[in-house]
This record gives sequence, structure tokens and C-alpha cells, in this order.
Amino acid sequence: MNRWMIAGGAAVLLAIGGAAVALQNDTTAPVSTDAPKAAPSPAATRKAAPAPAASEAPPVTAKETPMNQRVAVLGLLNKRNGVSRDLTMKPGQAVRVGDVIVRLRACETTAPWEAQQLTGAFVQVDVQGFDKKWRRVFSGWLYKESPSLNVVEHPIYDVWPKSCTMTRPEIGPDTVRVSSASISSGIAAAKRSSAPNSAPAPTPAPSPSASPSNPT
Repeated sequence: MNRWMIAGGAAVLLAIGGAAVALQNDTTAPVSTDAPKAAPSPAATRKAAPAPAASEAPPVTAKETPMNQRVAVLGLLNKRNGVSRDLTMKPGQAVRVGDVIVRLRACETTAPWEAQQLTGAFVQVDVQGFDKKWRRVFSGWLYKESPSLNVVEHPIYDVWPKSCTMTRPEIGPDTVRVSSASISSGIAAAKRSSAPNSAPAPTPAPSPSASPSNPT
């Protein structure tokens, strides 16, 4: 009898222990094996500010060529034998052909905005005489487009300018540049001002007068 009671108590204790273990397993939260994700930094979540619109860069204009870098072509004619040749030189240079020396002091072209376009050269001409002495027969400006303004008065030699290679700015010192946006807005305003005004609302027709009542 005692052995049955001991066996029954042992069975009860084993059942109670198993229930406790099962209850403990159910209440234990699962452990995640994934590493925690880092929170995004404020810099990453902040929206990038729109880049400011690039302002219109002013156009680059060519500068005037220095005098010592200009290149002129002068024509030289020997009236005695009818031979002509081109002399290419820079200001400050001189070329001797036989008994004549042609010296270029300066050359210039008028600015693009000038009404009259001229190509000029300041030339000096020295000629050797029969006595082997050099004499200056001309010193002054010569113009390609208007040769009558100044000429080399000599019985044998004639000199005239053909070209002067140089650059000038495309605008004058008093020129004010206008941006393309200003031009577009001005055109739009002109179109709006020239558009016809909206038609006026039609005037309502007068209501017909009441007809006279019939005489009784």
C-alpha cells in the first residue's frame, strides 16, 4: 500500500514539473538574431536644397590689339618699270627696296560701330637721290578706302595701305549690355500692350413697352 502511495505521489510531482516547464517555455519571448538597424542620420533624411540658378555670365569681348602686335600690308609701286609688290610689316619696321625705304609707324582700322569704315597706316617714305643722300618724301596717314585724302607725291614711287590686321572690342565704352531675360520680358510687355482690348459687353436691348389695354 505504501509503495502505491509513493508511486502515485511521484507521478503527481512529475506532472506538476512538466506543466511548469511548458508554461515557462510559452512565456519566454523569442530572441531575434538580426542586428539592429541604425537610425538614419538627419543629414540623410534632409532634402537637398535646390541649387541656385546660375547667373548669366557676361560675354567676353575681344580687347584691342596692341600697336606692336598689329600687321599691315602696304603696296609699293615703281612707276618707272611698273613693278608693284606687297610689303608685310609691323609698326616700327622698315623695308628697303632699291633706293626707297618704306617705314611703318602705325596702322589702325575704325571701330565696328563707326559709320565710316577706314583702314589707315602711318607711313614714312625715304628716297635716295643721285647724290646718294636720303630724303624723306612723305610722312603721314594713308587710307585704303579714301586714297585721295592723302597721297605720296613722288614721280617714281607710290605707296598705299592694303590691310591692317587687328582686333577691336565689339562694343563701345558707353554701351550698356541688356540681358536676354530683360529683352524677353520687354517683348512680352510690348505684345500685351499692343493686343486689342476685350470687346465691351453688349448693351441690353430696351424692353418693349407694354401694349395699351383694349378699350372697354
